[in-house]
Amino acid sequence: MFCEVELLRDVAVLAENLDRNGVISQRSIITRLLEDLVKEKSSKDHGYFLAVTSLKNIGKGEVVDESGDIFFPVVFNCRTFLPSKGEILQGVVHHIFSHGVFLRCGPIKYAFLSARKMPNYHYVAGENPVFLSDELAKIENDIVVRFVVLGVRWIEKRRLVKKEFVMLASLVGDSLGPISLSGSDELDL
Repeated sequence: MFCEVELLRDVAVLAENLDRNGVISQRSIITRLLEDLVKEKSSKDHGYFLAVTSLKNIGKGEVVDESGDIFFPVVFNCRTFLPSKGEILQGVVHHIFSHGVFLRCGPIKYAFLSARKMPNYHYVAGENPVFLSDELAKIENDIVVRFVVLGVRWIEKRRLVKKEFVMLASLVGDSLGPISLSGSDELDL
């Protein structure tokens, strides 16, 4: 689900960004804010940070004695993406295994659709494995699939996965399953 949230961040700007009059430009502060959000990527409470939609306030800067950095409190609105249980989404198949498939859904790289949650689909092994339904619908790599979210979990850090959401998906329900023959306009963060 897409949300619009108001956030507050302390943005650190290097003292070397001061102009001749000892002023830091608003552009330097905003640039640093955007760089920080790209590094942060997502949060457990708000989901993935997609876009800063408005800047509400930049507070008075405070100098930190040791580093010389100047910290500005910045209040802004941000569009986020946080899926929820029961929501209908679309994802692109990127890995197929005998026990299910992995989908990408916007910034979410790990949405697992178990073979047990694909009624009337059967695994067909081979060089390019697929799941084939009784009605001959095919789930293969790069196919867009409409699914329902069974669950969402936040992972702070586990092996290569850092600050990510993972989802469990299902095709149990009406109008769920493959909807096109090639990939979508997915967002890769």
